[in-house]
Amino acid sequence: MNNDNDFSTVEQAEEMGLLPEEFERIKEILGRTPNFCELSIFGVMWSEHCSYKNSIVWLKKLPKDGPHMLVEAGEENAGLVDIGDGLACCFKIESHNHPSALEPYQGAATGVGGINRDIFTMGARPIAQLNSLRFGNINLDRTKWLLKGVSKGIGDYGNAFGIPIVGGEVFFDDCYNTNPLVNAFSAGIMKKGEMISATSSGVGNPIFIVGSRTGKDGIHGASFASKDITEDSAEDLPAVQVGDPFQEKLLLEATLELAKTDAIVGMQDMGAAGITCSTNEMSAAGNHGMIINLDKVPTRQENMKDWEILLSESQERMLVVVEKGKENIVNKIFEKWDLSCEEIGVVTEGERVQYFMHDKLVADVPCSDLVLGGGAPVYEREYSEPEYFKRFQKFNINDIDEPEDLTEVAKFLTANHNIASKRFVYEQYDSMVGTANMSTNYPTDAGIVNLKDSNKALAMTVDCNARMVNANPEEGCAMAVAEAARNIVCSGGAPSAITNCLNFGNPYNPEVYWQFVGSIKGMAKSCRKFSTPVTGGNVSFYNQSSVDGVEVPVFPTPTIGMLGIVENKDDITTLAFEKIDSLIYLLGEPLNDINCSEYLVAYHKFNESTTPYFDLDIEFELQTTISSLIKNKLILSAHDVADGGLFITLLESSMYNNLGFSIESCSEVRKDAFLFGESPSRVVVSINKEQRENFENHLSSTNTIYSKIGHVTSGDIIVDDESFGYTTDYKKIYNSSISEKMQ
Repeated sequence: MNNDNDFSTVEQAEEMGLLPEEFERIKEILGRTPNFCELSIFGVMWSEHCSYKNSIVWLKKLPKDGPHMLVEAGEENAGLVDIGDGLACCFKIESHNHPSALEPYQGAATGVGGINRDIFTMGARPIAQLNSLRFGNINLDRTKWLLKGVSKGIGDYGNAFGIPIVGGEVFFDDCYNTNPLVNAFSAGIMKKGEMISATSSGVGNPIFIVGSRTGKDGIHGASFASKDITEDSAEDLPAVQVGDPFQEKLLLEATLELAKTDAIVGMQDMGAAGITCSTNEMSAAGNHGMIINLDKVPTRQENMKDWEILLSESQERMLVVVEKGKENIVNKIFEKWDLSCEEIGVVTEGERVQYFMHDKLVADVPCSDLVLGGGAPVYEREYSEPEYFKRFQKFNINDIDEPEDLTEVAKFLTANHNIASKRFVYEQYDSMVGTANMSTNYPTDAGIVNLKDSNKALAMTVDCNARMVNANPEEGCAMAVAEAARNIVCSGGAPSAITNCLNFGNPYNPEVYWQFVGSIKGMAKSCRKFSTPVTGGNVSFYNQSSVDGVEVPVFPTPTIGMLGIVENKDDITTLAFEKIDSLIYLLGEPLNDINCSEYLVAYHKFNESTTPYFDLDIEFELQTTISSLIKNKLILSAHDVADGGLFITLLESSMYNNLGFSIESCSEVRKDAFLFGESPSRVVVSINKEQRENFENHLSSTNTIYSKIGHVTSGDIIVDDESFGYTTDYKKIYNSSISEKMQ
């Protein structure tokens, strides 16, 4: 590429991911041909990663208003909701897929660092993290390399930074062989009304860059995140950022100390597109301009070019607009924490951002034309139903023979990599750092985070069954939101709001875009039903590989990160069975349905079925019932039926205390469907025998279908008077399966 500031070309524009017509539009905006530096600015700011140009039309259809909302989606670095007691929770989920595909350790680590910076930039102290991970065939050497690198990167960065990981999910499928998905969620707490905004105002106010020095890592990272993974992608390694968790810890403390002063006008972290993004987004938000002196930016390498400084995505950096006359406050705080702090510019009138290098103007751009919601391109893409969709709907359970030995199936699923314990991953995480995690010794469907000096707690979860979304995007995504809400409710909380990470293939592919549109429709209707507005999130397109010239997308994976509020810590409800002889009930209707189940796909090797039956009203009624049972102290445990079906749900409830279960199946449903089907809107609860009458009387006042299916045993597993073995044996299989595969 050209290293000077001569006029740029349409070929350079295309190299940066811009369309020829976008290059022409840039010339119209500027009234001239951009130089290389200016073209680089437009290239990253108009990338899919920064502009959402192919998704914003549909994102605007998501519900954004709710009783707890404090910030509109897209207004700030992360979502912010009122959690009561004068507190607010700041939370967000983002992807770091493409970097992790090339350099799994640093890609995952910097994903964790980036999402935490989004939280504390707004003035909130991060208190909990979750992650949602997708990998390819677990038997492949590449998958093992990616899994080891990603989990170690997340663990090392999070542990050093000092924030517990309280939950997450790991899923394997061949579609992720080349392109894994690494989605990181973070939540933080702050006092209501003390948010720091990512805006710029006040002509003459100085602009500081604080934190780490700027290097050449991550250059064109935003553009890289908007392209295919190919055999040549290793050449893009410089686009992968390098993280330093210890530096970020210092930056956190310095930032929160600065937030307590009156010196800050606005602040934004430097993530995608680095200085380019932060300067233009803050300027556009405040309807002001900036003059930035790039030669004053502290650098790690000598003789860095202007465009290299602008595009660098070096980690642990912030842009701070300071009230004039209070520069000394900022300097003292960052000197105390031994962090770089340099004044690099000033706020100006108008909405132009001008960049200088050694007193020479190297770029002059209108900030409003660069940003999402401003002049960045907006497209409505064509979409069409894939051929497979109708084929999947033709699935009939009667075409699948029921196995004679269901005990064999039970053990097979217990060892299955999508069901077995992910301890190989989570044992690398420090879940106990700090005192916030309440789930470690009291397992729950959602991660529970303590709120000190309050009787409240927070419930958090990340959920998405991508196989079901692929089978039917609208229903599958509606089910993902419902499952997230169900996990919150089963843990004793009330759903409050969501953040999303929308992982899809190439948006220019009409079938991929059809999946995206369907997912948005499903998410919107489900969020409205549960009153969980969308606070923001991330769109990650181009998650696909090129194999012999053929584009192979991953499953559509709209990951849902949901926040819930536990109004009373006494309501926190475990998933674990607690007492021998306590009664086991199934809330929700057992169906003759094995669609999209791990049983169907992994055991029968059948990949073509539509989603299980799902009714949003029935789901809502079930969750309302569960919540009322918890508040009335009528149940001992609650665990939703999900991956692996009822049998795995019962086994997971049994293993923690080494108990077992004896149940009877439903005569109206195939036994394999009863045990291993994954139809939603079902929850297993256990109750004291003495509470049976009160429990059933309470249920009779609801519309929820229920059935007593058995009782808790001392450790043996019995189905229809047939022994399926012992919990301790299944537990060994469950805990060791993935670790053995990773040897």
